[in-house]
Amino acid sequence: MELIFLGTSSALPTTKRNHSSIALKAFGEVMLFDCGEGTQRQMARIKLSPMKVDHIFITHLHGDHFLGLPGMIQSMAFRGREEALHIYGPEGMIKTVENIKNLGYYALSFPIHAYEVTEGTVLQTEEYVIECCPTHHSVLNLAYSVEEKRSPKFLREKAIRLGLKPGPDFGKLQKGIPVEVDGTLIEPEQVLGAERKGRKIVYSGDTKPCPELVQFAYHADVLIHESTYESAQESKALENGHSTTTHAAMVAKEAEVSELILTHLSTRYRDSNALRTEASHVFSKVMVAEDFMSIEVERHENL
Repeated sequence: MELIFLGTSSALPTTKRNHSSIALKAFGEVMLFDCGEGTQRQMARIKLSPMKVDHIFITHLHGDHFLGLPGMIQSMAFRGREEALHIYGPEGMIKTVENIKNLGYYALSFPIHAYEVTEGTVLQTEEYVIECCPTHHSVLNLAYSVEEKRSPKFLREKAIRLGLKPGPDFGKLQKGIPVEVDGTLIEPEQVLGAERKGRKIVYSGDTKPCPELVQFAYHADVLIHESTYESAQESKALENGHSTTTHAAMVAKEAEVSELILTHLSTRYRDSNALRTEASHVFSKVMVAEDFMSIEVERHENL
């Protein structure tokens, strides 16, 4: 599971920070979380093809989080895309995508499916589940989580002691299918270890600190939390529906996450080290996202 930060600025881009977007390379897929203006150019700079993206998750409908969609969709069509594109977001997402389809003159060569989601499961496969949770911003904002499904460990030696031979029967038991050996039925739970926690990533979108996000991010391996302001600007942050470095660190601490990554920084901040230092007074394992920063998400077995 590799996280790539394509844009880490807040409302305005800078020469060093683009509008919000995060790519997740996992499960043989590339997913996007938010798609601010210029996202496809950011992808081009690191040779990450938008043609590999099948799922895009938009946190809210402020322009710095979705205005990269029209250009990306038209570029996909220009390059002859045929595979369906799935776009998820809050109320208003379907109308927004319909408007994008009719924006300008171009031939749309592939289907686009838009979904308006509210809370709970957004997408689920055999390998992962993606959920969303509404948070507190000036408009409806959705935080997203990606959680890996991880099968229990197969107890090979125990299976052999029960009379099983390596082969198809091992696979059946790992999939939860009982197997008969010499007239005795072997149940999967006899040869499978305890449930194992898969990796979990949570992205806040734009939000004030809120208890809903603490619960949603509980025991996440990585929490990506907006940090638009330093703590001295707390009143301004709350007034505008945003968080400070300290707010983000408090959420991380209360949620008992393994790692905190700050993003969505105001253009007023040139020195990200000062923001990291401030957050680290509350939560120790913290870093500040930079454009094109790549993070490999490791498992934390202790959780």
